[in-house]
Amino acid sequence: MPSVLMVITAADSLTLADGDSHPTGFWAEEVAASHRILREAGADVRIATPGGRPAPVDPISLDERGGVSAADAAEFRAYLDAIAGELRQPLALADVRTGDYDAVYLPGGHGPMADLATDPELARILAEADARRLTVAALCHGPAGLLSAVGADGRFLFAGRRLTVFTDEEERQGGLGDRSPYLVESRLRELGAVIESGPAWTSTVVRDGNLITGQNPQSSADTAREVVQSLVKAG
Repeated sequence: MPSVLMVITAADSLTLADGDSHPTGFWAEEVAASHRILREAGADVRIATPGGRPAPVDPISLDERGGVSAADAAEFRAYLDAIAGELRQPLALADVRTGDYDAVYLPGGHGPMADLATDPELARILAEADARRLTVAALCHGPAGLLSAVGADGRFLFAGRRLTVFTDEEERQGGLGDRSPYLVESRLRELGAVIESGPAWTSTVVRDGNLITGQNPQSSADTAREVVQSLVKAG
């Protein structure tokens, strides 16, 4: 049975460009859909957060404020309730032994911009996973976690790699806009990542070797399915 480490934000707020504090967390669909597809495919999914703190759901990802229908919100909420114990008591990133896993999966929500983007333990995990050629996957704002992987020499682990991410266009259209403390797509480009984007709000998945990325919440299921395929081939 393949084992997947799902690294989720523990941040429940994000400091905006104007200094205000914005409630945040993980995006419900990205965790619920991804976790369900991976588990239904037979993967052992373990959740980890910085410090082993509880993983909070972004409240707007479960109602119309986030463009989520009542029916979809009910489905996501039911699944998250079913794994509530894992979300309340996750592993601590510092305790993760990367060799115990076949893949590392980073779902989004704006939360990763607040904690995963600068987490040294996540940087260690990503470097070890990439060196072992384990599958590394990130979805929507999850690639903010990849920003942690910058060495003391300033070298970005994923420089020159093809990937996608919640685009600057999407951030301006339906995200935080000019209030965002930074734009994840722009930051990744500055570090040397090669960004490949599809049309806004449509499913886009990019695979570059062991690196799999999805652009937005609409890409959740397809990203998880691509990870499943990578695990089948590796097995």
